[in-house]
Amino acid sequence: MITSPPKDLIENPITKVYNNGVLVVGYTSYLSSIDVKGRYLHFDELKHRLPKQLNPTLVWSLLKEARQRQSQDVYDSFLGKRLVPATLFMTPTIQKAISETDRNTTTAALEWMCNKIGEQKHLDYLLNDLIEDEAISSSQLEGAATTTKVAKDMLKRARKPRSLDEKMILGNFRMMKFAWEHRNKALSVEFIEELHQIGVEGIEDDKYKPGVIRTTDDVMVENNDHEVVHTPPKAHNLNNRLDMLVKWVNQSHHDAESSGYIHPLVKAITLHFRIGYEHPFHDGNGRVARALFYWYMFKNEFAAFRYIAISLLLKEAPVQYGKSYLYTETDEMDLTYFVDHQCRIIIRAINKFKASYKESVEQTEVFNKWLWDSGLYRQLTDKQQTVFQVAKSEKAVSFTINNVKDNLGCSYNTAATVLNGLVELQLFKKVKDGREWVYKMIDQKELVKSWQADTKQFKD
Repeated sequence: MITSPPKDLIENPITKVYNNGVLVVGYTSYLSSIDVKGRYLHFDELKHRLPKQLNPTLVWSLLKEARQRQSQDVYDSFLGKRLVPATLFMTPTIQKAISETDRNTTTAALEWMCNKIGEQKHLDYLLNDLIEDEAISSSQLEGAATTTKVAKDMLKRARKPRSLDEKMILGNFRMMKFAWEHRNKALSVEFIEELHQIGVEGIEDDKYKPGVIRTTDDVMVENNDHEVVHTPPKAHNLNNRLDMLVKWVNQSHHDAESSGYIHPLVKAITLHFRIGYEHPFHDGNGRVARALFYWYMFKNEFAAFRYIAISLLLKEAPVQYGKSYLYTETDEMDLTYFVDHQCRIIIRAINKFKASYKESVEQTEVFNKWLWDSGLYRQLTDKQQTVFQVAKSEKAVSFTINNVKDNLGCSYNTAATVLNGLVELQLFKKVKDGREWVYKMIDQKELVKSWQADTKQFKD
C-alpha cells in the first residue's frame, strides 16, 4: 500500500522556512516541482528521501505550492463526490516523449523509413510481426499465461484458440485491428462498448459481460496479494461521466496557439487513465484503456504506434504501472504521475522500434551481399527474397501458406509457390503439423557451410 500525502497543508509555507530572514538549509531544493534529477515525486516516494531534520508536511506544502503555480488544468474530474480539476506539470520526461513521438512515429516518418530501407516488402512483413506484440503483451499484463511464442504461432496460423488465455490474446488482437480500422471515427460511448465487446466476447461472457457498462459497484482492482488498491467511482452517473469524457476527447485541443493546447500523446495517455480509473466494465478495462490510447494516436496520424508495444514494457514492472494510477488518485487528480510514467515507457518503446528498424536495414544489406555472392539472388523471386530475409532475421521462425498470403497480400497459390520454391532451393524445410504444412528456414550455419562446401567442390 502507498502512503497518501498530508491532507492539511501549511498555509504560506515559504514564510515558515525562514529564520531571521535566512532560508533554513535543506528546504531550498523543494521550492521546485521536480527534484534535481527531474523526478516528479509523490509523497510515498518523497518521505524516504527526506533528511530527518526536515518537516515532511512543510516540505510537501512547499512542493504543492510550486506545482500549483506551474501546472495546467487538463479537464474537470470527479474525485469521490467532488468535482476537481485534473492537473498536469510538463516534466522533462513528458517533453522528451513528445519530441520522440513527433520525430519518429508520424505517418510521414513511417513512410520515410519504408523508403530508406529499400526493401518495402520486407519492412511490411517485419511490421506485421510487430503488430502482434501489443495484443499479446497487453493480455499477459492482465494475467494471460500463454507464452509469446505460442501466441504468435496462433495468430500467424490463424488457428482457433485452445484456452481462455489464448481467447484473451485473440480478442486483444481483434480489438487493436478494430482501433486501427476505425481510427477516423469520432469517439462515442457506443464505440467504447463495441471495442470492449470485440475484445472479450467469447472468453467468459458471464464474467466480462461484453459491451455492457456496469450498473453495480461490485468492481474493484486488487494487487497480487489480493489487497484492494482501487475502488472505482460509483456506477451512479457513470454514463454521464463517460459522456463528459467523450465530449472532451472529441473537442480539439491541438491548436498550438491556444491556451488550452494539449499534445495528442498527452491526451491519448489521459484517455487511457480515465478509462482505467472509471472502470466502466466488469472486467477487461485495462485492455480497453490501452486500445483507446492507440486508437487516439492512430486518429492523429501517429501511424508508427501500430508497431510500438507499450504493454511489452508495462508488464516488466506492473507494480509501477499500478502505482502511477494510485499516485494520481491520492494527490487530487494530479495526472503528472501517470503521464510521466507512461512517457518513460513510451520513450523506451520507441527506441525498441527504432532499433528493430535499424537492425532490419543492416540485415537487409548483409543478406543482399550474401545472396549475391552465393549466386542465389538470380534464382529467387521478390517474394521469396522477402520471406527468406524475414526468416534469416528471425523475426518469424515458422511460416505457413496462409500467414505468408496475409503478410504479402498475395493469393494462396502464390504463397504456396513462394514457400515450396524455397524448399526446392534447399533453403527451407517443411513438416506436417496436423492438416497444415509448416515451413522453416534451414539453420543459417548449415546454409553457409553447405554453400562454402559446394563452392570449394566446384573450385576443386
